[in-house]
Amino acid sequence: MAGLYDELLVLLHGIWSRRWIALAVAWGVCMLGWLGVSLIPNGYESKARVYVNTQSLLEDKIGITQVQSQQDLDRVRQTLLSAENLEKVVRGTDLAQTISGPRDVAGKITTLREHITVLAQADPSMIDISATSADSGLSDGANARIAQQVVQKLIDIFQEENLTGGRTETRQSLAFLDQQIAGRGKQLEAADKRRVEFAQRYAGVLPGAGTISQRMDAARLEINNIDAQLVQAQSALSAMNGQLAGTPATLPGVAVGGGASPLAQAQAELAAMRARGWTASHPDVIAAQRQVDNLRRQGGANGAAAAGTPNPAYLSIKSMQAERAATVLALSTRKAQLQADLNTMTAHQIDEPGVASEQEKLDRDYAALQTQYDKLLADREEIRLRGDVKTETGAVQFSVLQPASLPTAPAAPNRPLLLLGVLILGIGAGIGVAFAIGQLKGTFPTAARLERAVGIPVAGSITQVASTAQVALDKQRMKWFAGASGGLAALCLLLIVVEFIQRGTA
Repeated sequence: MAGLYDELLVLLHGIWSRRWIALAVAWGVCMLGWLGVSLIPNGYESKARVYVNTQSLLEDKIGITQVQSQQDLDRVRQTLLSAENLEKVVRGTDLAQTISGPRDVAGKITTLREHITVLAQADPSMIDISATSADSGLSDGANARIAQQVVQKLIDIFQEENLTGGRTETRQSLAFLDQQIAGRGKQLEAADKRRVEFAQRYAGVLPGAGTISQRMDAARLEINNIDAQLVQAQSALSAMNGQLAGTPATLPGVAVGGGASPLAQAQAELAAMRARGWTASHPDVIAAQRQVDNLRRQGGANGAAAAGTPNPAYLSIKSMQAERAATVLALSTRKAQLQADLNTMTAHQIDEPGVASEQEKLDRDYAALQTQYDKLLADREEIRLRGDVKTETGAVQFSVLQPASLPTAPAAPNRPLLLLGVLILGIGAGIGVAFAIGQLKGTFPTAARLERAVGIPVAGSITQVASTAQVALDKQRMKWFAGASGGLAALCLLLIVVEFIQRGTA
């Protein structure tokens, strides 16, 4: 420990003996450092705070949520520092007076982007905008005004982007959707034209509407329904036939005065059947015609005299039996027609599978295009409605809580701290130079160090004896050194005081 203490004393003695060199270096470093600090231009910062209200009752009703409005707000905030907006700032402030061409504008834009900050607070509706101006070619007042103008211009652009940006975005979206709708409409017309041409080309092969599978399924379903109806109709016809067989055609024992003859009744029944629309090939029409022919051959008058009175119940049952028979015939005919169509489609599906697949592809493409077209129309109407709500009702409302401030004191650099730091750096540089010179000099401050260096025992040492004049000279030099050192510290303090005075009078 004692050796270490001795070494420390030796180092301090070496530095002290070269104190004038250390002081000169400290003065030189401090003067250069303070000069550099003085050349740093003052930076003036302007700040503003904006509150953005994104809540809207009407928007929630039509599906425009606050999240969507917040996303729009984030997008505008992120694009606020785009080159286009910053060029508006340059041309809308006093910066326009210092530009002479596109290159100057590009340089100003780059500088602005580095000195502008847009931050969202914990509440996303609160936005802080700040800008710093530190142009060495301008005065402090000009820098302060430019910082304020930049922040104010950014607020104007921010509001403009939200108010008119929604209209622009809506207009662009509607134009894009109109273009897509027109394209899809043409494709839909072309697809429909192909379907019509296909249907005309295979009209005899593929009767009906829809694909082959759909038509075959519909035919099978209708045949099943007809089978159930046919069973009921046949049962009803069988019942009518049984009742007709047990009912007499005439009522015997009744005098026939001036009643109608059997020939006239048969002719009346035949006329009634034809009035119902039954054709000559209908079984009942054929039977009635045969009865009329027989009565004519037998003689209508004699028959009328010999026959009894016609039975009304028989005629009613006969009429109902004819209706049931007509129903059975119609259902049977319809079933046969459907079964023939089903067999035709099945045969063509087996013989020409490409036709069915082509039709299904045409129908599938048409359905897909129709779905896309309808969706585009719905999207266009929704966007138009949202755009009207956002632009007409003022969905986003601005409130400037803190307007752009006019700075009265520079925000940077912190000159007092820099001046003090230069002083400390200068003192450290002086001590370091003195120490380095002491290490480079070939002197030995103690006899022990000389003995270690040369490896020869040292018999003794002679202490320096100063005269009275030398002592007085040393004291005078000490006063000069103290004054020079104090002057360095006093100069630093004076510069700090001047800086504070300049800030107070800015």
